[in-house]
Amino acid sequence: MARPRQTIVSLEDTPYYHCCSRVVRKAFLCGIDNSTGENYEHRREWVDSRILELATVFAIDICAYVVMSNHLHVVIKVDADKAKLWSDKEVFIQWHKGFKGTLLTHKYLKEEELNQFELQTVNECITEYRKRLIDISWFMRSLSEPIARMANKEDKCTGRFWEGRFKSQALLDEAAVLACMAYVDLNPVRANMAATPETSDYTSIQRRINSAMKGEQPPELLPFVGNERLNMPNGLMFSVKDYIVLVEDTGRIIREDKRGAISSSSQDILNRLNIPAENWLKITTEFGTLFKGAVGALPALTEYCEHLDRKRRQGAANCQRWLCA
Repeated sequence: MARPRQTIVSLEDTPYYHCCSRVVRKAFLCGIDNSTGENYEHRREWVDSRILELATVFAIDICAYVVMSNHLHVVIKVDADKAKLWSDKEVFIQWHKGFKGTLLTHKYLKEEELNQFELQTVNECITEYRKRLIDISWFMRSLSEPIARMANKEDKCTGRFWEGRFKSQALLDEAAVLACMAYVDLNPVRANMAATPETSDYTSIQRRINSAMKGEQPPELLPFVGNERLNMPNGLMFSVKDYIVLVEDTGRIIREDKRGAISSSSQDILNRLNIPAENWLKITTEFGTLFKGAVGALPALTEYCEHLDRKRRQGAANCQRWLCA
């Protein structure tokens, strides 16, 4: 039975979550549907641009994403501290980037005079919008609904386009985050849709590689910021170069027609994560089937279950087996 979302998300334990949405109809999200011959490749751009647009609206950063033929994956980081620091005006400015708002919210931004009742209503909106801007369900809803409307209009039909609920799982430590990101980034390579990560269209890894070739990081994605230190900026630990090499090494190994091995720099990352190379390959090819619930080392998983008042640690055996040396 599906769990209520509030029993899955615990920002006290982790800001990182892996979300996946699948289409409910036989028709493809994008790509070429072999059963009908229809080409829906252009829909990839819809999803890609919408994901990146929402990252400028919500206090939610994009770590990794991929758009496949009938589903999408996104790894996100909820930045609750950022939302708390927004002024009341900034909350409305952010909200209006993606939503219409109300007559009163627009009047407030224009600094027009409001009576006491209107001010009370505006304050209630500020509180509600601030919550929504760090809400994973609102983020995924805002991603899926416009795509569904556009696809239904194009297909000249009505009804559901996506499954009723998106799947989400908490990523409780840096090993879980990095493994899940690599799993997401390597989806097209595993599915033989692309030969290498750099040729994987509409993926975060392609964006990171293209930017790295210019000596940059893509501004629309959560950056890699190196090792932990004082005044640590918001971002992913490790260097972007090391991550790209790790994903490319892994991609060459999982492709049967490619020869490859874990390089010394990639092995250094795995050593730091305390994950044997053979475990890493298993995780990055079967993450979705190995881990159905929260992912992380046992102490982190135990705390997560305690905070959510869960009596059972779902997936504890696989976490212990595959995420520990």
